[in-house]
Amino acid sequence: MRRAPFVARLVLPSPNGAAIAAAAPPHLRVVAACLRNITAVGSWLTARGYGSPAHPVAVIAAGEQWPDGRLRPALEDLLGAGGLISDLHAQGAGPLSAEAAAARAAYEGTAHLTRAVAAGVSGRELAARGFVQDVAIATEGDICAAVPVRDGDGAFSLG
Repeated sequence: MRRAPFVARLVLPSPNGAAIAAAAPPHLRVVAACLRNITAVGSWLTARGYGSPAHPVAVIAAGEQWPDGRLRPALEDLLGAGGLISDLHAQGAGPLSAEAAAARAAYEGTAHLTRAVAAGVSGRELAARGFVQDVAIATEGDICAAVPVRDGDGAFSLG
Protein backbone atom coordinates (compact mmCIF):
# COMPACT_ATOMS: atom_id res chain seq x y z
CA MET A 1 0.00 0.00 0.00
CA ARG A 2 2.74 2.46 0.88
CA ARG A 3 4.42 1.93 -2.50
CA ALA A 4 1.20 2.41 -4.49
CA PRO A 5 0.66 5.74 -6.24
CA PHE A 6 -1.16 8.32 -4.12
CA VAL A 7 -4.87 8.68 -4.66
CA ALA A 8 -7.11 11.09 -2.78
CA ARG A 9 -9.65 8.37 -2.06
CA LEU A 10 -9.11 4.64 -1.71
CA VAL A 11 -11.77 2.02 -1.08
CA LEU A 12 -10.71 -1.50 -0.18
CA PRO A 13 -13.18 -4.35 -0.59
CA SER A 14 -14.55 -6.24 2.38
CA PRO A 15 -16.85 -8.98 1.07
CA ASN A 16 -18.15 -9.98 4.49
CA GLY A 17 -18.49 -6.39 5.67
CA ALA A 18 -20.37 -5.55 2.49
CA ALA A 19 -22.68 -8.54 2.96
CA ILE A 20 -23.45 -7.49 6.54
CA ALA A 21 -24.14 -3.90 5.46
CA ALA A 22 -26.38 -5.10 2.62
CA ALA A 23 -28.30 -7.41 4.97
CA ALA A 24 -29.19 -4.57 7.34
CA PRO A 25 -32.60 -3.03 6.67
CA PRO A 26 -32.37 0.30 4.81
CA HIS A 27 -33.65 2.29 7.80
CA LEU A 28 -30.78 1.09 10.02
CA ARG A 29 -27.66 3.20 10.02
CA VAL A 30 -24.48 1.22 9.28
CA VAL A 31 -21.10 2.69 10.19
CA ALA A 32 -17.84 1.05 9.07
CA ALA A 33 -15.07 0.87 11.64
CA CYS A 34 -11.62 -0.65 11.85
CA LEU A 35 -8.51 -0.34 13.98
CA ARG A 36 -7.52 2.78 12.02
CA ASN A 37 -10.65 4.85 12.82
CA ILE A 38 -11.83 3.64 16.24
CA THR A 39 -11.88 7.03 17.98
CA ALA A 40 -13.50 8.81 15.05
CA VAL A 41 -16.30 6.24 14.82
CA GLY A 42 -16.77 6.08 18.60
CA SER A 43 -17.00 9.86 18.84
CA TRP A 44 -19.37 10.02 15.87
CA LEU A 45 -21.68 7.44 17.44
CA THR A 46 -21.72 8.93 20.94
CA ALA A 47 -22.21 12.47 19.60
CA ARG A 48 -25.44 11.20 18.04
CA GLY A 49 -26.63 9.46 21.20
CA TYR A 50 -25.77 5.90 20.21
CA GLY A 51 -24.52 3.41 22.77
CA SER A 52 -27.29 3.76 25.32
CA PRO A 53 -30.13 1.38 26.21
CA ALA A 54 -32.48 3.63 24.21
CA HIS A 55 -30.15 3.69 21.18
CA PRO A 56 -28.03 0.53 21.30
CA VAL A 57 -25.12 -0.22 18.99
CA ALA A 58 -24.47 -3.65 17.49
CA VAL A 59 -20.75 -4.05 16.81
CA ILE A 60 -20.14 -6.92 14.38
CA ALA A 61 -16.75 -8.45 13.63
CA ALA A 62 -17.30 -9.33 9.97
CA GLY A 63 -14.71 -12.09 9.68
CA GLU A 64 -13.08 -13.46 6.54
CA GLN A 65 -13.52 -16.44 4.26
CA TRP A 66 -11.70 -19.70 3.91
CA PRO A 67 -10.59 -20.53 0.35
CA ASP A 68 -13.77 -22.59 -0.14
CA GLY A 69 -15.93 -19.54 0.71
CA ARG A 70 -16.97 -20.57 4.22
CA LEU A 71 -16.94 -17.87 6.87
CA ARG A 72 -14.01 -17.89 9.27
CA PRO A 73 -13.38 -15.75 12.32
CA ALA A 74 -10.73 -13.04 11.87
CA LEU A 75 -8.61 -11.90 14.79
CA GLU A 76 -8.21 -8.42 13.29
CA ASP A 77 -11.98 -8.00 13.17
CA LEU A 78 -12.42 -9.19 16.76
CA LEU A 79 -9.74 -6.73 17.87
CA GLY A 80 -11.26 -3.90 15.81
CA ALA A 81 -14.70 -4.58 17.31
CA GLY A 82 -13.15 -4.74 20.76
CA GLY A 83 -11.33 -1.46 20.18
CA LEU A 84 -14.53 0.31 19.17
CA ILE A 85 -16.38 -1.17 22.15
CA SER A 86 -13.54 -0.05 24.43
CA ASP A 87 -13.76 3.48 23.05
CA LEU A 88 -17.55 3.57 23.36
CA HIS A 89 -17.37 2.26 26.92
CA ALA A 90 -14.75 4.89 27.84
CA GLN A 91 -17.20 7.53 26.57
CA GLY A 92 -19.94 6.19 28.84
CA ALA A 93 -21.75 3.84 26.47
CA GLY A 94 -23.26 0.72 27.92
CA PRO A 95 -24.23 -1.56 29.43
CA LEU A 96 -22.12 -4.13 27.56
CA SER A 97 -23.28 -7.59 26.63
CA ALA A 98 -21.04 -10.49 27.66
CA GLU A 99 -19.88 -10.78 24.05
CA ALA A 100 -19.04 -7.09 23.85
CA ALA A 101 -17.17 -7.25 27.15
CA ALA A 102 -15.15 -10.23 25.87
CA ALA A 103 -14.24 -8.42 22.63
CA ARG A 104 -13.24 -5.37 24.63
CA ALA A 105 -11.08 -7.52 26.94
CA ALA A 106 -9.39 -9.13 23.93
CA TYR A 107 -8.51 -5.71 22.51
CA GLU A 108 -7.39 -4.20 25.81
CA GLY A 109 -5.40 -7.34 26.66
CA THR A 110 -3.47 -7.43 23.38
CA ALA A 111 -0.14 -5.75 24.03
CA HIS A 112 1.03 -5.57 20.43
CA LEU A 113 -1.74 -5.50 17.82
CA THR A 114 0.55 -5.76 14.80
CA ARG A 115 2.31 -8.87 16.12
CA ALA A 116 -0.99 -10.49 17.10
CA VAL A 117 -2.61 -9.88 13.71
CA ALA A 118 0.55 -10.96 11.86
CA ALA A 119 0.44 -14.27 13.75
CA GLY A 120 -3.21 -14.85 12.86
CA VAL A 121 -4.57 -16.51 9.73
CA SER A 122 -5.09 -13.24 7.82
CA GLY A 123 -1.60 -12.01 8.67
CA ARG A 124 -0.03 -15.26 7.54
CA GLU A 125 -2.08 -15.17 4.32
CA LEU A 126 -0.90 -11.62 3.58
CA ALA A 127 2.73 -12.55 4.31
CA ALA A 128 2.50 -15.57 1.99
CA ARG A 129 1.25 -13.25 -0.78
CA GLY A 130 4.08 -10.76 -0.19
CA PHE A 131 2.05 -8.14 1.68
CA VAL A 132 3.69 -8.23 5.11
CA GLN A 133 3.60 -4.43 5.45
CA ASP A 134 -0.17 -4.36 4.92
CA VAL A 135 -0.59 -5.86 8.40
CA ALA A 136 1.31 -2.92 9.87
CA ILE A 137 -0.84 -0.48 7.90
CA ALA A 138 -4.09 -2.19 8.93
CA THR A 139 -3.13 -2.13 12.61
CA GLU A 140 -2.12 1.53 12.80
CA GLY A 141 -4.52 2.62 15.50
CA ASP A 142 -6.51 5.81 15.36
CA ILE A 143 -4.79 7.51 12.45
CA CYS A 144 -7.90 8.02 10.33
CA ALA A 145 -10.70 10.49 11.00
CA ALA A 146 -13.00 9.13 8.27
CA VAL A 147 -16.37 7.75 9.38
CA PRO A 148 -18.02 5.79 6.55
CA VAL A 149 -21.81 5.81 7.02
CA ARG A 150 -24.36 3.97 4.89
CA ASP A 151 -27.20 6.22 3.85
CA GLY A 152 -30.75 5.28 2.93
CA ASP A 153 -29.91 4.26 -0.64
CA GLY A 154 -27.30 1.74 0.47
CA ALA A 155 -24.21 3.78 -0.44
CA PHE A 156 -21.48 4.72 2.01
CA SER A 157 -20.36 8.31 2.35
CA LEU A 158 -18.33 10.15 4.96
CA GLY A 159 -20.36 10.96 8.06
